Amino acid sequence: MTEHLDVLIVGAGLSGVGAAHHLRTAFPRKNYAILEARDSIGGTWDLFRYPGVRSDSDMQTLGYRFRPWTDAKAIADGPSILGYVRDTAAEAGIDRHIRFGHQVVRAAWSTQDARWTVEAEHDGQPVTFTAKFLYLCSGYYDYAAGHTPEFPGLEDFGGTVVHPQHWPEDLDYTGKKVVVIGSGATAVTLVPAMTDRAAHVTMLQRSPTYILSLPSEDALANRLRGLLGARLAYPIARWKNVAVSTLIYQLSRRRPGLVKAMIRRATVKQLPAGYAVDTHFKPRYQPWDQRLCLVPDGDLFRSLKRGDASIVTDRIAAFTKTGIRLESGDELEADVVVTATGLRLLAFGGIELAVDGNPVKLPETMAYKGMMLSGVPNFAFTIGYTNASWTLKADLVGEYVVRLLRHLDRHGFDQCVPVNDDPAVTERPLLDFDAGYVQRSIDEFPKAGSRPPWQLGMSYAHDVVKLRHGKLDDSALRFSRRPGTGAGRLSA
Repeated sequence: MTEHLDVLIVGAGLSGVGAAHHLRTAFPRKNYAILEARDSIGGTWDLFRYPGVRSDSDMQTLGYRFRPWTDAKAIADGPSILGYVRDTAAEAGIDRHIRFGHQVVRAAWSTQDARWTVEAEHDGQPVTFTAKFLYLCSGYYDYAAGHTPEFPGLEDFGGTVVHPQHWPEDLDYTGKKVVVIGSGATAVTLVPAMTDRAAHVTMLQRSPTYILSLPSEDALANRLRGLLGARLAYPIARWKNVAVSTLIYQLSRRRPGLVKAMIRRATVKQLPAGYAVDTHFKPRYQPWDQRLCLVPDGDLFRSLKRGDASIVTDRIAAFTKTGIRLESGDELEADVVVTATGLRLLAFGGIELAVDGNPVKLPETMAYKGMMLSGVPNFAFTIGYTNASWTLKADLVGEYVVRLLRHLDRHGFDQCVPVNDDPAVTERPLLDFDAGYVQRSIDEFPKAGSRPPWQLGMSYAHDVVKLRHGKLDDSALRFSRRPGTGAGRLSA
């Protein structure tokens, strides 16, 4: 039996739970469901179980706008974030609307019926849903596997090799020599976290990354919470952190030399005297060409200073039976190698989309306001900021979808679809970001455009104005009634 819904959300992670909260608050009588491929709530925060897993954004901005983060730590560990997401779902009754173990494989839109037909697999059996509106909150990571380059001689290695995305629960690295390959957020998290049990941890990087040390606790946020209470203090701390991160980003783009000098001075202060800073902490790119890595309370630097960890900047020539031979000729001994070599992107969870029998080729579509697709009716998706917290954008998309559904109801429309018919709009990559995981897969994603409303905004303050308060009706978003139900009036 096919179940019909007003709104079907895909993904029960941070974005999906937030989307459901916005929906049920605005429309308590609309029926909805969340289809989650895995067997638990939490998405990324349930998937990643490696030592030390934590946020790389402060929780005043990674937390939901509607539910204050009240823990003292602003840079929170993964289990705390997972608990926050699950508590949000339980308190609002959202967890009762989640269908676990439902892997969505395809979704087809019918203009004649003004509805989506969504096919999923559950326990090896096909399951079908129909919905008036489809809302994808599946993120853009491939949950099946991370990115691991082909390493020569890997089969000769006599130790253990693991990828952080699939961390074995029974991995015992006590007293062992560990090499973490990588220099991104996962690597700089793993290295200090593993020093408590490992004999030594080495971070092997091909090239350096910009690393900033921040206090794990936000003193102002904690002080305000004590004075004003969580509900009043939270938006103040949130906007303070938005302002600070925006300032750093804008300075990085406009005065990269100044920001590089500031980061270098801060780095030198936290390292042992005479440390080879330019070898291990001088990236070849400008600040914010890739995401800055945050380390709470300087934990990475402290582990380097104690001698529990070290950094080697070199390239891998081949694995050997006892470790890794480098292009310089040196060899790193290792019992355990962690390939923190990045993630793989997967557009919309690999779901096949079709409109009126025609397959949707994602690279031929253009993203409207970074959250809808040209030519695809009654459809929205969430992709967060690359220069700020994911949830800042996820909350705004949720609020915009609510406004859109309210507009459809108020005017008796059945469908809305972005249409790109402006010949002056030229294509841009959806994510204008130099990180390897983006560059490897960006051609499989929709495009962005050269001008509004087809640009993917990276300014939260600007998007607050545009998405929360801006006009819904513009020349690109078209509203209509289902054929045969009236005049079919268009609203633009």
